[in-house]
Amino acid sequence: MEKPYILHMLTTAKNLSPFDVNMAVDAGWISAIPYINVEPSETKGLVQDVIFSRSPKGLQNTGIFIGGRDSKQAMDMLKTAKNTMLPPFAVSVFADPSGAFTTAAGMVTAVEEQLKQKFNTSFAGKNLLALGGTGPVGQAASVLAAQAGANVTIIGRQLDKAERIAELCNVEFGEGKIAIKAATNSDLTELIKTADVVFATGAAGIELLSSEQIASAPQLKVVADVNAVPPSGIAGLDPFDNGQEIANSPSGAVAVGALAIGNVKYQTQNRLLKKMINSEEPLFLHFEHAFEVAREVINSSK
Repeated sequence: MEKPYILHMLTTAKNLSPFDVNMAVDAGWISAIPYINVEPSETKGLVQDVIFSRSPKGLQNTGIFIGGRDSKQAMDMLKTAKNTMLPPFAVSVFADPSGAFTTAAGMVTAVEEQLKQKFNTSFAGKNLLALGGTGPVGQAASVLAAQAGANVTIIGRQLDKAERIAELCNVEFGEGKIAIKAATNSDLTELIKTADVVFATGAAGIELLSSEQIASAPQLKVVADVNAVPPSGIAGLDPFDNGQEIANSPSGAVAVGALAIGNVKYQTQNRLLKKMINSEEPLFLHFEHAFEVAREVINSSK
């Protein structure tokens, strides 16, 4: 008899996200088993219990999901899981802490599409500001945009934290191939004057870019906000926006709202979870794979 599909879902938080559980079951995983308050040091032992409890054939119906709230921690746990595998005793692993990797992929691809459709251009050489960019979504989105050729600046309230996160993105996630910069909110008034793209990835319900700042951005092209909770992180942006012109923009900048981003994020996470089921070889998935799939989602909707 075929073994049932089991997804072992690890999180360092006290609760596993119900969103991720629903996504897993809807993608075809029959059982989504939570492991909460997981210490990163416990990853190896948990993975060993997963891979040695079924035959290699049964392991094709087995997977591991890594949640939590810390991007580096999730990536470290993913690496540990991968290094623990002893083929043919191996399973697919998917890291998406706080849904940040799939959300970031949805944001970057949605903005990329607007740059292409409305301005006949790409991220290459564009100046991008990641407001509230020190969190998990901001980190992943900044790395993906930088890898696509943008000149990215992460903006936070505290310069030392922004600099630390920028260094983390450059060295840990970008493998030294990108050069994300750091700045503080006090620098925004000057930086917005040469910005082409703005990501709002801060806490929900906080305006990060004002109408006056939009009006002072002569080369602004696309603004995007991942939060649907009012007020918007960007003045005048609606969660349903998907290419509508933002008010007070002298350059005709367009907006991408949280619900448009969320649609791509949802489909991306669903497809990655299904890839785990359908792949004959173990997959080790993170933000870069989410970006690849998000692009597929955008292209399939045309």
